[in-house]
Amino acid sequence: MGAFLDKPKMEKHNSHGAGNSLRFGLSSMQGWRVEMEDAHTAVIGLPHGLDLWSFFAVYDGHAGSQVAKYCCEHLLEHITSNSDFQSALQEDPCVDSVKNGIRTGFLQIDEHMRTISEKKHGVDRSGSTAVGVMISPSHIYFINCGDSRGLLSRGGAVHFFTQDHKPSNPLEKERIQNAGGSVMIQRVNGSLAVSRALGDFDYKCVHGKGPTEQLVSPEPEVCAIERCEGEDEFIILACDGIWDVMANDELCDFVRSRLEVTDDLERVSNEILDTCLYKGSRDNMSVVLICFPGAPKVSPEAVKREAELDKYLEARVEEIIKKQGDEGVPDLVHVMRTLASESIPNLPPGGELASKRSVIEAVYNKLNPYRSDDTDPDILLFRGFC
Repeated sequence: MGAFLDKPKMEKHNSHGAGNSLRFGLSSMQGWRVEMEDAHTAVIGLPHGLDLWSFFAVYDGHAGSQVAKYCCEHLLEHITSNSDFQSALQEDPCVDSVKNGIRTGFLQIDEHMRTISEKKHGVDRSGSTAVGVMISPSHIYFINCGDSRGLLSRGGAVHFFTQDHKPSNPLEKERIQNAGGSVMIQRVNGSLAVSRALGDFDYKCVHGKGPTEQLVSPEPEVCAIERCEGEDEFIILACDGIWDVMANDELCDFVRSRLEVTDDLERVSNEILDTCLYKGSRDNMSVVLICFPGAPKVSPEAVKREAELDKYLEARVEEIIKKQGDEGVPDLVHVMRTLASESIPNLPPGGELASKRSVIEAVYNKLNPYRSDDTDPDILLFRGFC
């Protein structure tokens, strides 16, 4: 869904914070899409006496940004204030009761949005996926509704990741068909690419079926993972604009390598978005990176390797340009393709050459200050080079 721009909008929205032994950084970028439909939430210290709890989420809107925006402003309150969630906190929090309270919050906000949209101007046709984590002193509650994704890195590897809710998944397909719908070209009724989402009320009108039995369900999948002090490293929450071009292990390895060269989580988040853009992502992109005390620390050796890599790339770009000689200055695409054909040591795992595009472009522009590459959109992508 959605049209594309002639050039991507690469301006970023950033934020960061710390508390409850956590640090976070986030970044979002419109990219190639005509509109920005993503939203996010980051709260350390929750209401209703949950000072030691934290909540983070990414919302990937479609057919408009209204639902994503409303959820980023109100979903947390719907979760923490509903009676099911409140009853779970009367004594020591019960994991299953907390999970049920989170589920109730999703169902409540979905019904509330339907009511207010009908009162104002008819049914709002926008929808949004939601992926989040609620972190208590003892547990991490992964919350997923749709095809955005969250993962936990523990002990140097991917320990857990959420499952995407796609119409082609057997259980999702069964629900869709039981509601009188079909799955065509891996979409609900040949149109919507996700089988669970908030909003999307055009797909929630089957009489005689409850909210979780509709063509599109607002019910989240909630998984509770006991925290492991010292072993837990970081959590990544991201929309499908990231996962379209980076596999779980690739992104995990890339983040780990970046944390060894900087402790600036906004910078790491920005590098994720730029790398995914150059790998070919055409969607809006949002990522939240949450680090535990056990996250990788800056390593002098890694910083040195990074500096040596940047210096090597700068020298190679200069060599490639000079090699052309009388043939004139090669365009940036030629430089990229040449580098992609070479075996370059110490490229960031997962990101590879795409993650170094800014370094390559900077030295190219320095050597050719009057050359314009605006006419070739392929220059903005590494797809096909890497």
